[in-house]
Amino acid sequence: MDSDETGSGAEDLDATLLLRRGASRVGAERIALLEAVAELGSISAAAKRVGLSYKGAWDAVQALNNLFDQPVVSTQAGGARGGAAAVTPRGQALVGAFHRVEAELAETLARLQAQLAGDGADDLKGLLWSLGMKTSARNALRGVVAEVIEGAVNSEVTLKVAEGLEIVAVVTCQSVADLGLVPGKPAMALIKASFVTLAVGEGLKTSARNQLRGQVSHREDGAVSSEVTLALAGGKSLTATLTRASAEILDLKPGDSVTALVKAPHVILAVD
Repeated sequence: MDSDETGSGAEDLDATLLLRRGASRVGAERIALLEAVAELGSISAAAKRVGLSYKGAWDAVQALNNLFDQPVVSTQAGGARGGAAAVTPRGQALVGAFHRVEAELAETLARLQAQLAGDGADDLKGLLWSLGMKTSARNALRGVVAEVIEGAVNSEVTLKVAEGLEIVAVVTCQSVADLGLVPGKPAMALIKASFVTLAVGEGLKTSARNQLRGQVSHREDGAVSSEVTLALAGGKSLTATLTRASAEILDLKPGDSVTALVKAPHVILAVD
């Protein structure tokens, strides 16, 4: 369920492989989580229903919200049960589409599974593994290319992730051509959590091309490192990993305004 998971195999073949979105597939487990949230109105209660930890469920919800043009789950902090949550119309459409496509693909996938036992099984397994492949990048945000500025060797690509939220990447001109990156093209920005630097205060002067304003929505401390998730515009989120000492020096708490700094060369772009 976590977006940092890597790898998949042909033995896990099911309709969810063909319903993935970029870095992390939209599988049956996450659809079940959405259905539980819709019924129970709480991420914590839904997590118990589907057998997840609260953090696992929260991470899954954030990943799903980042993968679509509109949030699929809306949350509201506070309350005796730790806050309310609701599946949005976009999320309801996702659940319905998943089940419709799953039903249509069942017969075709059954034939593919039968082929795994016959000639050419190794080649087919390799193809299916690629379909189910995941990325180690913690952050995967879907958007649309807004602008491409070409240089002699590298190009600057601006990806509109949400209203008022853009991410800039610097990639080679060859990558721009290979990926077909032009204005209006859907693409995914992949950002490792370790590449995100957090800063507090106004009037920052930094060389980081991306300066994303947000509020701390979650912080989890380990013995050495801390994981901090920011709520960004348009229901998107961004997670950073930093030393626990740094998190304590910055005194990061839920609700605090923070700027996430990401260098443009640290943003990887991917397309379907």
